[in-house]
Amino acid sequence: MNLLARLDESIARWSLLDSKFYQAWSAGTLPVSALRTYAAEYGAFISLIPDGWEGHGDKTTAAVEREHLGMWRRFAQALDTEVGNAKTPGVRQLCDTARRLFGEKASSLGALYAFEAQQPATARSKLEGLREHYELPQAGNSYFGVHADDDEEPRMLADRIGSLSPDEQETALAACEETSRALRVALDDLYEPYAATCLQ
Repeated sequence: MNLLARLDESIARWSLLDSKFYQAWSAGTLPVSALRTYAAEYGAFISLIPDGWEGHGDKTTAAVEREHLGMWRRFAQALDTEVGNAKTPGVRQLCDTARRLFGEKASSLGALYAFEAQQPATARSKLEGLREHYELPQAGNSYFGVHADDDEEPRMLADRIGSLSPDEQETALAACEETSRALRVALDDLYEPYAATCLQ
């Protein structure tokens, strides 16, 4: 199995689109209060993404990601909340994992790939769900609109991982697996308080 297939296998094992949180979002059964919590708490992770790009020396993309964080803040504002500290255990663990893995070149590449490779598909799904089931100002959707077709960053990360030494590639693979799991656990924890409501 080649390197890219191994990375994508880790992601598939913890697929975010398979999470009950995103499935309920797509179906319109996720309460607005759950979206509000997600915007505030998951935003704590989104605010760390620029650090991941800086972790392997890409200051240009880090600057772009800081601009994207402004879009996320508008998403939170549209839900009458703001990005804050993570309180849900799974989201706290995700943030801790990201901070640790973003601090070193190979692990930052693998950890970012776990997120960025999934983002176009999850952004499209969330954008469709917002438009179909939730009434937010257009500015509240902009983060997902920008990322719905962003296949460039995953390709860039895959190429950079491919240029690492064999040992560094293993580090990146392990970071991808760990981050993929942490992302899914965070969503599962965010879903849990609303599970009964979503199933009604």
